[in-house]
Amino acid sequence: MKGVLTRREMLKRTAAAGAATAVPQRALTQALSPDGASEPFENLSASQSRILEAIVSRLIPSDENGPGALEAGAARYIDRALADVLAELLSVYAAGLDAVDAHAQSTAGQPFPELDPGDQDAVLADLERNLADGFTPDAASFFDMVLQHTIEGTFSDPYYGGNRDFIGWELLGYPGLRLGVGADDQAMDANPEITRLSAYDLPMFDSPDGDGESP
Repeated sequence: MKGVLTRREMLKRTAAAGAATAVPQRALTQALSPDGASEPFENLSASQSRILEAIVSRLIPSDENGPGALEAGAARYIDRALADVLAELLSVYAAGLDAVDAHAQSTAGQPFPELDPGDQDAVLADLERNLADGFTPDAASFFDMVLQHTIEGTFSDPYYGGNRDFIGWELLGYPGLRLGVGADDQAMDANPEITRLSAYDLPMFDSPDGDGESP
């Protein structure tokens, strides 16, 4: 990571990675609570949860244009996925987050969540350049995995537990699912109004868990 990822750089990465389609195969069984506050993580420990939240807040940071991955619930999206479609990665995440903290303490003298943003970026840059130990299979792979899942948790359909309050879609300027495009939309002289609806809020779509309703 060559310094903090700006929003422009993150949007380029999102487009290149096809984040709009990088959604888990099955729905997570629980969505975020409406306020997202004080809700405990379900699979990671308290210390690991703090480290993950600190990481996602640097990967897609909030800035003067609006909130980022942390506010969008990307860390909680990842935690819930670790009991479902990402279950096989739970031990990789747990060990990797502990390794991030160990590297932070050995190089900067403090736990990762307590470092200032610049020092956190330096730790993450070490991971991206594969200059840290204790990761499976290696630090760069762990960095890329967390980055991809952070993108998913920020920009995917809110049904899956991330993109809280449609923060990711607003960041991208994505207006949401459209069943039809009228003449005003086709004129493309103004940004369409965001629908603020999950695909599974529409009766024509069955929810992935088979009950026909959003969680």
